[in-house]
Amino acid sequence: MSHLSGDTVLVKRVRRIAGQVAALERALSESEDCAVTLHLAAAVRGAVNGLMDEIVESHVRAHVAAPGLSDDARAQGAEELIAAIRRYGK
Repeated sequence: MSHLSGDTVLVKRVRRIAGQVAALERALSESEDCAVTLHLAAAVRGAVNGLMDEIVESHVRAHVAAPGLSDDARAQGAEELIAAIRRYGK
């Protein structure tokens, strides 16, 4: 997905997620309270879900709904999206 390369908003989101994962790791390593650890894990999950939403939207706009795409390109974009959603849903 070359249209994503250099997307600073997505890179910032990934860095924020990395910080959240590091905080979760520290909580687990330092035997933090279960409620705090659950909260951190939920925050990571929410952040990853948000990132996934952004990437899916970008993919749909660039590879499925963009004007001028051939039927084959549109079908390939749809198949890629379906495969990603199936993997993510597991």
